[in-house]
Amino acid sequence: MITIENLSKCFQIGGDKIWAVKDVNLHINRGEIFGIIGLSGAGKSTLIRCLNRLEEPTKGKITIDGIDITQLDDQSLRRVRKNMGMIFQHFNLLSQKTVYENIAFPLELESKSKTEIESRVNTLLDYVELMDKKNSYPAQLSGGQKQRVAIARALANNPKILLSDEGTSALDPKTTKSILDLLNRIRKEFNLTIVLITHQMEVVKDICDKVAIIEDGRIIESNKVDKLFRNPKTKTAKTFISGLDFDIEEEIIKSKKSTGTLIRLSYLGDSAKKPIVSEMIKNFDIHANILSGNINELMSTSVGYLILELLGEKDKIEDAIDYLKKQNVDVEVI
Repeated sequence: MITIENLSKCFQIGGDKIWAVKDVNLHINRGEIFGIIGLSGAGKSTLIRCLNRLEEPTKGKITIDGIDITQLDDQSLRRVRKNMGMIFQHFNLLSQKTVYENIAFPLELESKSKTEIESRVNTLLDYVELMDKKNSYPAQLSGGQKQRVAIARALANNPKILLSDEGTSALDPKTTKSILDLLNRIRKEFNLTIVLITHQMEVVKDICDKVAIIEDGRIIESNKVDKLFRNPKTKTAKTFISGLDFDIEEEIIKSKKSTGTLIRLSYLGDSAKKPIVSEMIKNFDIHANILSGNINELMSTSVGYLILELLGEKDKIEDAIDYLKKQNVDVEVI
């Protein structure tokens, strides 16, 4: 569906060159919700704006349904953009137009008939549950209602792709969940491909199929969400997942003065809810100190991790580690 190859974007600021995106390679399948997560300034918004050429890439290719859009002229690009909707952090609604008029606007630009526009807008208003706000203005809406209007507007021309640039960042947690539920329903019912930019791992956890982590303009890690939660490779991924500064964990490890064995466990699905550690302690007559841990509920499964210090005889610790591996637990001796 979407293939990004060696994509880079450079900004010229005075005499300096700032590379906001550097040699990015990604593949996004049709019907996926693909998350791109990073801290502020990591390059994620620039990357998503390159996907519809709101930002012109400096180099690289973006292929959508077999078409390299970096090679298109303005007229051809406009045709491709009809298949791409976009929602933003601050909604970008037209303040002097009603909810109805905001959703109708892209249809008017396509010279649709009044009858077509009325039918499509009413269908979308009903879909996003805002029919009662049809004649209201953006200033009269809550943040969640504004984003629902923005989503309806993005869907007006029946796009194949929906781009979300921090679409939930300005919303409270309860409203964020309702918007994510709406996006997931849209994906399932319309088979949309959604590319979602965020700095919130909660958003990735709740809705995404795959995720890429961007740092200093580069993709440093990319995987299915459950696999990334189970076995993050980079310090940045571990920080996002744990919800704490991973340096704390490293300091615990460095300052450990006992002769125990440190292990990091990660486990998926039913294993995350079983008393595996307590069974291990009873079965192998060893002690275990829990240094840190968490369980994350993903869309379709649970992923947990623990960092333990095992104390006891060496052979019993080795047997205990073997036992953990047989219980579908990934074990890393630190």
